[in-house]
Amino acid sequence: MKSDTWTIQQVFQDRRQYKVPFYQRAYVWTLKGQWELLWDDIKDKAEERLTGATPAPHFLGAIVVEPQDRASLKGVDTLHIIDGQQRLTTLQYVLAGLRLAARELGAGEIDSFLSSVLDNPNPDTMALPAVEIFKVWPTFSDQKPFVSVMQTDSLAQLKQHYPDHFTQAGHFRKIGINHPGALEAVWNFAEWAKAWTQKNGGNASLETLVMAVLKDLKVVLIQLEKGDDAQVIFETLNGRGAELHATDLIRNHLFMRVDMKDEDPAALYESKWKQFEQTVWKIGERRGRLTRPRLEWLIYSAIRAETGQEGDLARLYVDFKEYAKSLTATQQLDMLDTYGKHYLELIAGKGDLPVARFGRRLLAYDTTTTHPLALKISTADILASEKSAMFNTLVSYIVRRTACGLTTKNYNNWFASTLRQLSSGDLSNTALVKLMGGQTSDVSRWPDDAEFTNALVNGPIYPGRFDASRCRTLLTELEAVLRTPKSEEPQIPDLSKDLDIDHILPQSWYEHWPLPGGVKATASEAYPAYLLEVSGAPLNDRQMAIRKRVKAVPTLGNLTLLNLSVNREAQHKAFLVKKQLLIANTNLSLNVKLIGQGSWGEEAIAERGKSLAEAAVKIYPR
Repeated sequence: MKSDTWTIQQVFQDRRQYKVPFYQRAYVWTLKGQWELLWDDIKDKAEERLTGATPAPHFLGAIVVEPQDRASLKGVDTLHIIDGQQRLTTLQYVLAGLRLAARELGAGEIDSFLSSVLDNPNPDTMALPAVEIFKVWPTFSDQKPFVSVMQTDSLAQLKQHYPDHFTQAGHFRKIGINHPGALEAVWNFAEWAKAWTQKNGGNASLETLVMAVLKDLKVVLIQLEKGDDAQVIFETLNGRGAELHATDLIRNHLFMRVDMKDEDPAALYESKWKQFEQTVWKIGERRGRLTRPRLEWLIYSAIRAETGQEGDLARLYVDFKEYAKSLTATQQLDMLDTYGKHYLELIAGKGDLPVARFGRRLLAYDTTTTHPLALKISTADILASEKSAMFNTLVSYIVRRTACGLTTKNYNNWFASTLRQLSSGDLSNTALVKLMGGQTSDVSRWPDDAEFTNALVNGPIYPGRFDASRCRTLLTELEAVLRTPKSEEPQIPDLSKDLDIDHILPQSWYEHWPLPGGVKATASEAYPAYLLEVSGAPLNDRQMAIRKRVKAVPTLGNLTLLNLSVNREAQHKAFLVKKQLLIANTNLSLNVKLIGQGSWGEEAIAERGKSLAEAAVKIYPR
């Protein structure tokens, strides 16, 4: 490679085009992030010149380019931008803004001079004049606004081309709209240039401003030569910075290697990668303390599913290179394409694949540690019925452990270990059941029917071991099995979120719900009774009755789903009042037997709990 320190005039004066490779990310610089700071630097240099001083150069960093061979006599010299597209594009926006300002101010000579560093001459000798006339050519998503703005003749014409981006009074909108980067940058640089020129003596000072940009701003231009590895250089410049996501590095790695394998990079980009540029893949997903773009989590999960190895998101790019070193770009993209379809159905819980139902059932449990294993199962060459059986086993494992109050802290290691063992052996439900059923430690064991039933009948379900969304999911799945004929697989109903979890015997039961025997208790008695119990001290009959009731309230047998407005009306009312509201407002199978009850208390709660637990054992079998 060879490097030289160039002024901005030297960068743009020759008949050449700096081309952003199609696979690089779009333009991302912003007003507050970079443009205002750059403008301050330009102003400082211009103001030094106004005093008669010779300004010291202001360096904008290194630009790395790779010259391309020209296929014919026609055309301009093309250089691929390996690193520095944001700076080169922004500098063109600065110059375009200065040209529009010159036209507004009637500075014709400056207008003509600026055209020499914005437009390549002699279009008749170009292969593609509409493209090659530009000194910089952006990536796909930026091309339309770039061309529109750079070819605009005046600020008034900009307003005509983008009427929605200006107020009726002609001012640039500052809130309520997302501007194309090209429009916002050029408009601001033009307005700043006009204001500065008018403040500093008129058109004579505009030349000083242009000189500050072209002469005082400098870059180190590094041109690669034959044999230089563009990808290695790109990684060296960007691999340690926070500017690029791991997925940017992965994308560049993929497409910089394409030509070496005789593959069509543009076709691969369009058919395989372009989908990952969509907004759905840019959404931030949170796992634990980390929030990363969804695409990073896909690649992380896909590598784990493929290799069976644990990984660190901070090493995603390194892990991907290691995984992909023996694969062609097509094979790598095919892998991501396949996993991408399954991943979207998994996280949304929507779709036709078995993994979509799995994702829907576990949406409330925040068990993203299952994703690599789930993707391995979902993409495996096994029957859909086998996949469904394996997913049912995983759901059972998680729900049973939740109901029994067992920890989730080891899930990352446990599911990674499960993935490795299944990948190296038999990927089947039989193998999965055997593996999970053989665990005896509290951090990984799978509760049996007796423990699961006892937890549901007697344990604190809600509030307690299930939060609201998990409890609603549990009750929804119970509703599904209660309303479905035994010969069919339960279809989980899409119950409205307007349905609220109701404690039939309310949490604040003291006013309308006397103890057995008709004696009322008060809230002030509950805590002393609790303290006596946990200390091991004896309780009298009244205290034991209070404790029995308090324990019964959050158990499964006392929980149901009600319309939100009905639940608010019923809240702490006596059972017979609640019963009338149920008759009038519910059609859920969960509530059918409640309507036939003459009273409601601890015994009825336990009885219903056993019935629902029996159904739960079937929904979440072991």
